[in-house]
Amino acid sequence: MEFDALSLSQPWAQAAFGLTGLLLLAWVVQLLVQLVLTRGVARLGVAAGATGFSAVLLDRAVLRRVAQIAPALLVLLAVRFVPHLPAVVVTVIENVAGALIVLFIARTLFKMLDVALHVHDRHGDAARSIKAYVQMGQLVVAIAAVVIMIAALADKSPFIVLSGFGAMSAVLMLVFQDTIKSFAAGLQIEGNDMLRVGDWIEVPQAGADGAVIDIALNTVKVQNWDKTIVTIPTWKLMSESFKNWRGMQESGGRRIKRTLMIDAGSIHFLSDEQIERLGHVKLIADYVKEKADAVKISRAMKLRELGEVLGRVPANRRRLTNIGTFRAYVLAYLKANSGIHPDMTLMVRMLQPTPEGVPLELYCFTNTTAWVDYETIQSDIFDHLLAILPEFGLRAFQAPGGADMRALGGGLAVHGTGAGAVAATAAAPRE
Repeated sequence: MEFDALSLSQPWAQAAFGLTGLLLLAWVVQLLVQLVLTRGVARLGVAAGATGFSAVLLDRAVLRRVAQIAPALLVLLAVRFVPHLPAVVVTVIENVAGALIVLFIARTLFKMLDVALHVHDRHGDAARSIKAYVQMGQLVVAIAAVVIMIAALADKSPFIVLSGFGAMSAVLMLVFQDTIKSFAAGLQIEGNDMLRVGDWIEVPQAGADGAVIDIALNTVKVQNWDKTIVTIPTWKLMSESFKNWRGMQESGGRRIKRTLMIDAGSIHFLSDEQIERLGHVKLIADYVKEKADAVKISRAMKLRELGEVLGRVPANRRRLTNIGTFRAYVLAYLKANSGIHPDMTLMVRMLQPTPEGVPLELYCFTNTTAWVDYETIQSDIFDHLLAILPEFGLRAFQAPGGADMRALGGGLAVHGTGAGAVAATAAAPRE
């Protein structure tokens, strides 16, 4: 009786062996399909030098995911031919197989999007990141796959499942509000070319000042110059302002806008001896000669106009100033400097005097945007200008420090001692 119970003539045994054979066949089909796709089709794609969309389709990882669809499809099509399998079991297996097919198709699409991102970063414009679009596509695929899988398992139409989600739309909007706002912001950022990987940006509100290293659907990663990494929600870049230094980097020049604070007490007219001495400075020799000749002509005209006495009054005579000559020297020095961009704005101007001195502003551009080179050029310029100020009889303004106050106090003490001694001597009774 036990042997008869295990006989293949029994309906349940035939169903069990038939289902087992179907599963084994599905496993073998997967191995064969995977072997054909990864060893044959993928090699043909590599040999043909596939690029673009064909490179994505013929990628080995994508083909492995495609091979996973075959066994589930086989089970879905062949389960009805298993003998003596109850209709309820057939329906359940078909529904599960259908859901698995949807899952494997979704996984294949996920991998295709990942490979497309990799191919774009490797062969395309790496600065124009498509990561946000890839992640949004994966999100859409995931939502669609979940809806269709639920419909397959429940043996219902996907539209019926979607109608059920309609009541949850408010909750879904609340859950995915940042994702929706970030995707909309990403479209505007990409459409207006506002941000690329590698751009130097400043976002003071987020404490970001560095290079963009990743643009994703929900976040933008910025590596600050101190090597810390700041993560900024993508939608915040549209709701708040930020500074992008790409324009400076692409222009080929970086601006220098810095002032020298000149001590107002050191500004004076140049004497004839000082004019003659500065006339030997190569950079401004022509300038000094031209101005000196103009001064001589002006003085001669004043003598004829005002007479000998009034014409020789200093206030009635045209004279050169040391700060004006120094300003001409700075301009000539910048024009001759190989580190300054010759085709960009270059000027030296006087700003409104302040209690800290008279500001002399340099406005120019270096011929490089590299940070280290820029700082070197800027430092060399101001090193030279600060050192050459005494040649023009000028001093840089500097607030008194501790040493200055001690020197001043020491001088007062010395003078005070002398005065006190004189007073004491005067007050002493005479014998």
